[in-house]
Amino acid sequence: MSAERVSDARPQAILDAGDTARRVIDNVRQVIQTSEALAERCVLGLLCEGHIILEDVPGVGKTMLAKSLARSIDCEFARIQATPDLLPSDITGVNVFNLQSNEFSFKPGPVFANLVLVDEINRASPKTQSALLESMQEVQVTVDGHTHPLARPFMVMATQNPIEYEGTFPLPEAQLDRFTMRLNLGYPALAEEARMIAEHAASEPIDRLEPVSTAADIESAIDAVKSVYVEDSLHKYVVAILHQTRGDSRLTLGASPRAGISLLRVAKAHAAVRGRDYVIPADIKEIATDVLSHRVILAPEARTAGVEDRDTIREAVDRTPVPV
Repeated sequence: MSAERVSDARPQAILDAGDTARRVIDNVRQVIQTSEALAERCVLGLLCEGHIILEDVPGVGKTMLAKSLARSIDCEFARIQATPDLLPSDITGVNVFNLQSNEFSFKPGPVFANLVLVDEINRASPKTQSALLESMQEVQVTVDGHTHPLARPFMVMATQNPIEYEGTFPLPEAQLDRFTMRLNLGYPALAEEARMIAEHAASEPIDRLEPVSTAADIESAIDAVKSVYVEDSLHKYVVAILHQTRGDSRLTLGASPRAGISLLRVAKAHAAVRGRDYVIPADIKEIATDVLSHRVILAPEARTAGVEDRDTIREAVDRTPVPV
C-alpha cells in the first residue's frame, strides 16, 4: 500500500459520508432488531449505487427493514407487491393517450422512486422481472422507444422467501447478477426478539421514525465513495478471488467480472464508512461472501452433498494470498 495513501489526513467528504451512514444505520436499528453489520450492508448498497436482495423466511422483518431504511432518508419510496399477474408496465409506467392534448403522455410507474421495494420478487413472471433489468443497470427506463432517466439516488431492494416455491419463478442468473448483495436477516437473539415483540405489540415503531438524512446527503456520500482510492494490487487481489471461484470443481459457474466490479464498489463504501479514503484487503474480505455468493452456481453433486454457496466463497477468499 502506498505510504502517501496511509496518511492521517482524511478528506472531509469521507468523514461526512461516514457520519451520514452511521446516522442511517442507528436509525434503522431503532425499528429492526438486527445486527449492526446487516443494517450497515444495506447502507453500503445505497452508497455504492447498488441493489440488495433480502432472502429469508417469512416474518423476520425483510419488508420492515426496507421501509425503515426509506424512512431514515428524506426521499421517495415505492413498494411493488409482486404477483403472477403483475405486468412490466405496472413497474415501469405506461404511455396514456390524453384526449385534451390529442397526444400520448407518459405516466411513470413506481420504479421512478428513490428506493423501490419489490416484495416477493420471485412471484412475478420472468417477463415482469426483466422489466427491472434496465433500471437496475442503467438507472433509466425505456418505454415505446423513449428513454426516461430515474431519480437519484436509486436503489432496488427485493425480498424473496427461500422455502416456498409453489407459484414462484426463480430469478435467472442474469437477474441475480444485477443485485450487488444478497443478505439474510435470520432470527434475532432471545433478548432482542422479546423486546421487539413488546414494542410491536404496543405500537408500530416505524410510525415514529423520522428522517436523519436527505437525498442530497446520500448523493454527497456516493460521490465521496467514488473518490476512495484502490491500490492496483487490490485489483489483482479481487481478480484472483474471482479466478478461485471459476476453478472450483464444486461450481458450474464462477463469479463474473461484474461481480468483481461490485466487490470493489462495496469495499470502497466499506472503507468510507470507517473514515478511510483508501481500501485495505480487510474491506474486501469482510464483504466478499455477501457480494459473490449469489453469483455462483453450485454443481448438482455439490448441492446434493450439502455444500453452501457461501462456503465456497469463504474458502476462495481464504485460498487467495493477501497482497502486502
